[in-house]
Amino acid sequence: MASGTYRDEARALIETIDDAAADALLKGAVDLHVHSGPSTMPRQVDHFQATEEAAAAGMRGILFKDHHYSVAPFIPIMDRMIGHLGVAMYSGLVLNNSVGGLNPFVVDAQLKMGAKLIWMPTAQSANHIRSSRRKSRLASNVALKPSPGLSVVDAYGELLDEVKEILDSVAEFDAILSSGHLHISEIWTLFEEAKRRGVKRLLVNHPMYGLHFTYEDITQLAELGALIEQSACLYIDSRFNVFSPQELKEHILAAGVKHSSIGSDLGQVDNPTPVEGMRQAIKLCLALGFSEDDVRTMVKDNPARLVGLES
Repeated sequence: MASGTYRDEARALIETIDDAAADALLKGAVDLHVHSGPSTMPRQVDHFQATEEAAAAGMRGILFKDHHYSVAPFIPIMDRMIGHLGVAMYSGLVLNNSVGGLNPFVVDAQLKMGAKLIWMPTAQSANHIRSSRRKSRLASNVALKPSPGLSVVDAYGELLDEVKEILDSVAEFDAILSSGHLHISEIWTLFEEAKRRGVKRLLVNHPMYGLHFTYEDITQLAELGALIEQSACLYIDSRFNVFSPQELKEHILAAGVKHSSIGSDLGQVDNPTPVEGMRQAIKLCLALGFSEDDVRTMVKDNPARLVGLES
């Protein structure tokens, strides 16, 4: 089935749900996957606009993600200027080559400047580079220098020493560790070592997109304690839609609602805004038969707990 057909199917289901039901569930929601600007990639909203739109929807928090720099050092400035809006703002660091790669010194500095989340390599991971050949989903508006692929394991499949040092820092600051765009085989090695070293907050982003997960992997990583985040943009009326609505239901159920969350993964031009993406994802989940309590767990309770924003 073509992606365009998936979009049509998603749109039809979304339209069956009343706006008021979705808007009520947006209140208090926490989006841990916002791609606002500035960025090397075209963005339709900047960090201030993303926060303002979240506030207008009554959301409780958002976390900014850029593949090539950390917004974390700017959060205190943003909080001083728009903190009155009542939206908790977070960011972190993606360990791509553009910020020093798998560099424990950069991680240490960023955590001490307030980074809440450390993502393993994404656009510059070896897995991403292999998986995205002849594709352009992460096309930059600026021609970045070609990057060698990053892996967290050596030629024998053992975790690199510098990654172990990074895990120790993540554990020390009780930060969130995301698997980024690593291959599932790397993720298992990474997360198992992370647990041994005391990392308590584990996050998997869009497991069925580019990471080569099986349903069994989703289930078992959820049992290990990871929160499994589904990206709204892959299922809703978005140009990034590559999955059917039924697959969204299957992907969530593989982890179970109590181990699942939804992040917009939006902010790109020619797509819904992050807030609109979350609204559509909420409607789609309701149309698929998830209860309001289920949806509230995935868009509010679970991401809030992961980021330390409990009531």
